[in-house]
Amino acid sequence: MIGIIDVGGGMRGIFGAGVCDRLLDEGVDIPCCIGVSAGSANLISYIAGQRGRNYRFYTQYARRKDYMSLRNAVHKHSYFDLDYVYSTLTNSGGEDPLDFDAFSCSEKHFTAVATRGKDGRAWYFTNADFSRDDYAPLKASSAIPGICTPCRIGGEDFFDGGVADPVPINRALSDGCDFLAVVLTKPVDFVKKPEHFRYAYTRALRNYPAVIQALDARAVRYNDGVQAAKQLEKAGKAVILAPEKGRHMTAFTRDRGALEALYREGYAAARRALSVLR
Repeated sequence: MIGIIDVGGGMRGIFGAGVCDRLLDEGVDIPCCIGVSAGSANLISYIAGQRGRNYRFYTQYARRKDYMSLRNAVHKHSYFDLDYVYSTLTNSGGEDPLDFDAFSCSEKHFTAVATRGKDGRAWYFTNADFSRDDYAPLKASSAIPGICTPCRIGGEDFFDGGVADPVPINRALSDGCDFLAVVLTKPVDFVKKPEHFRYAYTRALRNYPAVIQALDARAVRYNDGVQAAKQLEKAGKAVILAPEKGRHMTAFTRDRGALEALYREGYAAARRALSVLR
């Protein structure tokens, strides 16, 4: 079974949006989809067959203060207003609703990776955890610790999946995938360093000590995940799709030109991988 992993990365996730749009344009059907953070949003639109939907989120809606702003951080304690993104815009009556009927009827297996607040371990939401106008797992997968308030589901707090399982290779293999398309949003030779601003996030997350420990280890997990992807690619069991540029692009950029360039690069990268994905 072929699987796709999209690791997200805030606004850098537009690279994965370009990949997904190319897959839809070419009619490439990937049965197992695993998204982390913004990657989960990319893939749920891919499953629903909504070409261009994520592109609009990155290039249009993200420019609004309701989407992300210091105002949100002050008044809502969350720089990204995930309720605005995944409820106000995304629900049935929203400006750009998810086609839930198409998503729910799809035979594709979907996983949105999150991090559980109480123990800092990865938590994997699947198709059955979604219902019409309830996209809380997307919020959980994208709730950056210290930047966003945690998402509460079933009495538990969840944070961004990139903390506990930034490149979920093992999850894909355990789901039965024997070939993977791994979508990164940093160049493939990028080596992640330990988190900056440790003092700030340890204060912000003082009620979540296990998440602090997971953040401390995130760089190692990310680098190990990329190495695992490289080994699979060398063995002919994976293809890595990664930008060649954008090394210094942050998860918060609003530069329209930079976003457009990264989207086009993702679209082109998917073209180069079409033969193996088919």
